[in-house]
Amino acid sequence: MTDVPKVQTVEVSDEDAGQRIDNWLLKRLKGVPKTHVYRLLRTGQVRVNKGRAGPDRKLVAGDMVRVPPVRVAAPDAPRRAPDDLLRRVEARILYEDEYLLALDKPSGLAVHGGSGVGFGAIEVLRTLRPDARSLELVHRLDRDTSGLLLVAKRRSALRTLHAAMREGRVGKRYLALLNGAWSGGPRRVDVPLEEHRPEGGERVTRVGAQGRNAVSTFIPERRFRDSVLTAVDIETGRMHQIRVHAAHIGHAVLGDDKYGDRLANRAAKTQGLARMFLHAARLRFVHPADGRDLILEAPLEVALQRFLEILPTAAP
Repeated sequence: MTDVPKVQTVEVSDEDAGQRIDNWLLKRLKGVPKTHVYRLLRTGQVRVNKGRAGPDRKLVAGDMVRVPPVRVAAPDAPRRAPDDLLRRVEARILYEDEYLLALDKPSGLAVHGGSGVGFGAIEVLRTLRPDARSLELVHRLDRDTSGLLLVAKRRSALRTLHAAMREGRVGKRYLALLNGAWSGGPRRVDVPLEEHRPEGGERVTRVGAQGRNAVSTFIPERRFRDSVLTAVDIETGRMHQIRVHAAHIGHAVLGDDKYGDRLANRAAKTQGLARMFLHAARLRFVHPADGRDLILEAPLEVALQRFLEILPTAAP
């Protein structure tokens, strides 16, 4: 254990403004148990501008925060991501400036570590960009989904982009290969979804009348005999939204081992599809600093393009 030997008074910066004080403390006092951080707040040992502050107090630039002496666990030596993974991720950075970074995340790479995953995209990016003050995920992608992952390099950018997402001002388009012949044109799926964790199992999403609203629009782009390549525009960002909506309308995403069709997946695998065919293809949003309209695109991986080339086309 190491000691923080005396009271510190810390001025809140512009970049840290807007954070809840409990989250600000948890980042600042890494190694201190969460229960102890909340005890410091509850007993008034942490003060903002000389006054007591509850855990949900939002900090403002210029606030003066009293941080009491605490004992901090000595950090373990950080594990380093393998060099080959660092090189792969570096090569897939599509856009970067001082406010944000866009990665073409490969399928199979989780967005963050944990639950048996040693390294996720955000840990790798923090290794690659050690001088970036605050690298945080703007949104998430499923581990098996490839494509555009947006990361903020400043808290001000993170706040702005989160607000844009809540207000529906970020356009997200995916490409998905769905099982089954498709008839007709686009289909808008407006079906509420709820998260569920079976006892002892992994979290899943399912259709439920008491769930949160979720809207996906499937637009057929290429029709094959037994499948269809669709563009998918989403108005909300629920966990596994596209996968569950696709299965709900009877056209599950090929290669989806959680919500998909086992027989169709098995057949696709024998033809060479080694992963789920879901790809975050495009993001459109206003740059959080200069107001530019940004459109970022990530092309389909070569393996997915080649798989499409071998599929029999639909009868005219």
